[in-house]
Amino acid sequence: MADVNTPFDFKHAITELVKREGSDLHVKVGRPPMLRIRGELVELPTAPLKPDQLKGLAEQIMTPRQVKEFAEMKESDFAIGVPGVGRFRTNVFQQRGTLSFVFRAIPYNVKSMEELNLPKVLRKIALEPRGLVLVTGITGSGKSTALASMIDHINRTKACNVISIEDPIEFLHKDAKATISQREVGSDTLSFESALRHVLRQDPDVIMIGEVRDKITLDTAMKAADTGHLVFSTLHTTDATQTINRIISFFPPHEHDAVRNLLSTCLNAVISLRLVPTKDGRTRVPACEVLINTAAVKENIRDSEKALNIPSLIKEGTVQYGMQAFDQSLMDWYKKDVVSYEDAVFYSTNPSEFALRVSGIEGTSDRTFSEGLSDQGGISC
Repeated sequence: MADVNTPFDFKHAITELVKREGSDLHVKVGRPPMLRIRGELVELPTAPLKPDQLKGLAEQIMTPRQVKEFAEMKESDFAIGVPGVGRFRTNVFQQRGTLSFVFRAIPYNVKSMEELNLPKVLRKIALEPRGLVLVTGITGSGKSTALASMIDHINRTKACNVISIEDPIEFLHKDAKATISQREVGSDTLSFESALRHVLRQDPDVIMIGEVRDKITLDTAMKAADTGHLVFSTLHTTDATQTINRIISFFPPHEHDAVRNLLSTCLNAVISLRLVPTKDGRTRVPACEVLINTAAVKENIRDSEKALNIPSLIKEGTVQYGMQAFDQSLMDWYKKDVVSYEDAVFYSTNPSEFALRVSGIEGTSDRTFSEGLSDQGGISC
């Protein structure tokens, strides 16, 4: 057992995370460090951690500004680099009067959309001249990774000015064809609101907002997209329907009609992600829902008298526009024998309907359910 005065070997734990290709390191008092590997938490074979060990870790990795922020707010977000190991998004918080940390691994190199098995239509979406693109999903679903890949695609393809506002900066982008300015809340700008207030004076072609957290951020993002900029951001929503409802709910009821009209004109696409374990258990692949804002979708968003009918509109736009539903994506992975039947059903939006389609998979005549999805590969996200 480790002595109370023995420092926590943080570098060993974070190195194990990278070596095992995990996504997160969880560190709290009273338990050994835990790694999240392919969605599952696994304990490292070390002694439970002591309060003094985590205080020592905080002193080792946090700046005076971050310590001050934590003292005031009881939590703090920032990013750190561990020489020879990698870069990590970090959250420190307090629970039961003691410190806890969660470290999210951020690759140094941004993977391409091909490497991430993202649908080909995302390359087209990334190169649109204007509009709002939202990447959504639960925590750990690959939103930041997919968004970084789209920004990297722009960087390698177009000579344009990209400005990102992040809290904290995750993936580091080096200028290629584009010039990219990455601003971190707290060190490069005081807040999302402050940065967004001035961003249009910085001659941006593309604006990337790390996360939509409030009405002011969302309103600014939509107006920037409506005035001719390409705007990317993320939301913690599970699918396109919930995303549109969430956007409307940010505003008071008397503004809903105006918000619907603005959203119907500025929205480009909603990309929703779920990571599904592969059949061999070695990695995960993305099930991806893609909504393109076609004329029919615009009308559905704008009309407050009608309920949103997004799933049907996605199905109708599969062949012509490259849209796809989660269950279409999952069916494609299942037919390629990449994911198991059990996992495909578990992650599907309509499990009973998915099971019926699997039972009739050889004779199905519904071409919209699978057509256009054969461009997904078999490499991890």
